[in-house]
Amino acid sequence: MNFASDNVTPVCPEIQAAIDAQCQGNAPAYGGDDVSATLDHAFSDLFEREVAVIPVSTGTAANCISLSTLVSPYGGIVCHHEAHINEDESTAVAHFTGGAKLLPIDGPAAKLEAATLSTYLESRVDRGVHSVTPECVAVTQSTELGGVYNKDEITAIGDVCRQFDKKLFMDGARFANAVAALDCSPADITWKAGVNALSFGGTKNGALAVEAIILFDTSLREKAELARKRSGHLLSKHRYLAAQLAAYIQDDLWLKNARNANEAARELAILLKEQGGELLINGSANELFVSLPDGTAARLRECGLVFYNWPSLGRQAYRFVTAWNSDIDAIQALKTRLQHG
Repeated sequence: MNFASDNVTPVCPEIQAAIDAQCQGNAPAYGGDDVSATLDHAFSDLFEREVAVIPVSTGTAANCISLSTLVSPYGGIVCHHEAHINEDESTAVAHFTGGAKLLPIDGPAAKLEAATLSTYLESRVDRGVHSVTPECVAVTQSTELGGVYNKDEITAIGDVCRQFDKKLFMDGARFANAVAALDCSPADITWKAGVNALSFGGTKNGALAVEAIILFDTSLREKAELARKRSGHLLSKHRYLAAQLAAYIQDDLWLKNARNANEAARELAILLKEQGGELLINGSANELFVSLPDGTAARLRECGLVFYNWPSLGRQAYRFVTAWNSDIDAIQALKTRLQHG
């Protein structure tokens, strides 16, 4: 059982079928196809308001093109120091935005807190042209340490952003897992809470390679499309991205996949606790960060489990990530086997 990442999984059957269906003939290029034309309407229904949808093939492109629509080249982006845009995307943010600077701060479970954010923004010293003015706040849902912002937490951050006239961006690589965990409307934790743009993740949750930039201000579409083209992320065979997204949200496939991942994480957490593990982060999505007793990690690996050491949380800390195809029955069977030695 591979719990190294939700990136190791195959394409789920429904999305593969949608890709295969696009192989039956020709279609207009660069988003002129029939499926691409359906995305705005479909996602507007999903989010309960008019949105602009800009498909791209990678999470880095989704995050950084989104930010480039919200931030000037000389502006700042407040984020958690554990944020993916800060720790795992090299200098992509600066590259895509033309120079915007990340301004990392702290918070529990890689989550920003409204009070801390407010204090940070209030205490900034304006040195005119010599300093960087924060123009945007970036949050990740769910976070890099498995935390999930609830509706009130996101709304409070949105209120701070409005108070200080800052844009709010959400990295939603695992947005589906957060919505499934909260059992809420996608609207409640995005635009209704003050989010201006969202990268809506698909690749980690069953897609081949697709993320959707969701703009809640549709006037930003042209700017985002120009940035996508300039950065080399406009695919000529655009229909293959559109087909993935259309299948992903049809009949709530995205939530079905995320619910399986979340349930698998709950079952795996029980197994790890029974083996003496201690959860280091209280999360409700599909990432577990666990401290394991001496020898336990080796024993689990001998049983076929694949997972990463996570030394930033301690010498005996490990990360386990479940996914849309994690076999819950297999986890339960392993739990029984370990219980009986």
